[in-house]
Parts: sequence; C-alpha cells; structure tokens
Amino acid sequence: MELADYTRILRKRWWIIVVAAVLTAGSAFVFSKLQTPVYRSSVQILVKPARPDLGLTQSAKWLLRSYVARMYTREWAKQVIDLRKLPTNPDKLMSDVTIASDESRFVIQIDVEDYDGDVANDIALAWSDLFIQWRNQENTKQRKEDQVEGERLDFPTYSQLWPKTKIVTAAGGVFGLAIAAVVIFFLEWLEAGVIRTPQDLERQLNLTVMGAIPVSEKTRG
Repeated sequence: MELADYTRILRKRWWIIVVAAVLTAGSAFVFSKLQTPVYRSSVQILVKPARPDLGLTQSAKWLLRSYVARMYTREWAKQVIDLRKLPTNPDKLMSDVTIASDESRFVIQIDVEDYDGDVANDIALAWSDLFIQWRNQENTKQRKEDQVEGERLDFPTYSQLWPKTKIVTAAGGVFGLAIAAVVIFFLEWLEAGVIRTPQDLERQLNLTVMGAIPVSEKTRG
C-alpha cells in the first residue's frame, strides 16, 4: 500500500479510531477509579559495623542476608501484630511485607503493602524498631569493636501502589487503537474487491480511467 492509500483509509475510517480509543480509555479510567487503593510504605535501615575494618565490613555483608531471614519470620510478624494490635495473622502479614538487602550500601529495606497508608507506615516502623532493638541486645554480648548496629535512615513514607490511573488509562487508549486497527483492516479486506468509484477501478486494475458513463435519472429513481 502507498501513502495515499493510508491517507484515504484514515480519512474514511478516522471515526473508528477515535471511538475505539475514547471508549477503551474511558473504560480503563472508570475501572481504575473503582479499584480499592493499595499503598506501599518503605523504610531503610543502615547496618553499621563498629569499626571500618575490612574483615568486619565483609562479615557484615555476609550477615545482611541472615538478618533479612531472621526479620522475615512468623515470630517477628507476631511481635509486630502484638505491638500494633493488628486484626490479622502472621502469615497474612508476611504476605504483605517484603524485606531485601542492598550489600553495596549496607542497607536493609522493608516494604509494606496495605489498604491504609498510615497502617502500612506503622507496620514498617514497628518492624524496623524490632530489628534495631534486636541488634542492640546482640551487641551487649560482643566486644564494642565487634558490634554491628542498625540505624533507621528515615521514618517510613507511603505512596499509592495501585491503581496507577494515568498508566491504566493510557494502556486502555493504546488497546483501543489496536482494536481500531484490526477493525479497519477487516473492513478494508471485505471491501477489497468492491469497485464503487473510478479510483477503485484504477487501484484494482492499475489502469487509468479515461471516461465514465453517468448514471441516468431513471436509474437514480
């Protein structure tokens, strides 16, 4: 197909593109607004060796993963539930919590998802406090130069995780464009062999139309 053919199709079928994009984008927007918002709270804990010793620093890196494993347990979740008096159970709470370590920065990050952003903040704060308290207790059993402390870098903050209305709406619009393209292709395929105008004849036979017989009044009537 040549550029002129695409231009002709757009002039003829533009309304299909507009209707499909508007309908799908509008539907996606309404769907997004009907969803219950989910919020994610995040807090970071800095793991600090007592002295800048390469051996201790390397050990702290190895221990980061073990710290994460200790924090992500039913026992730990139960302590958070008891502290915040949450109406849930350890397994359910753990399914809403993600704990990961960043060895390059000596940081442990706790992410909590909840339908209430403030509740997510409370859970993340309690979880980080438990880790800091645990490290303080463990440090009492070690020499000062061998201790590893935990420091919360900032208080937890939350943001809306779902729905992302703008992204969902944009995706709906793109989906509508795809639907419109399929519909237009199908209509053009159906009309591929139909000749209604001299231009259609020229495209089908690759010939130039020199003249045409006008439609008589009787035929029109």
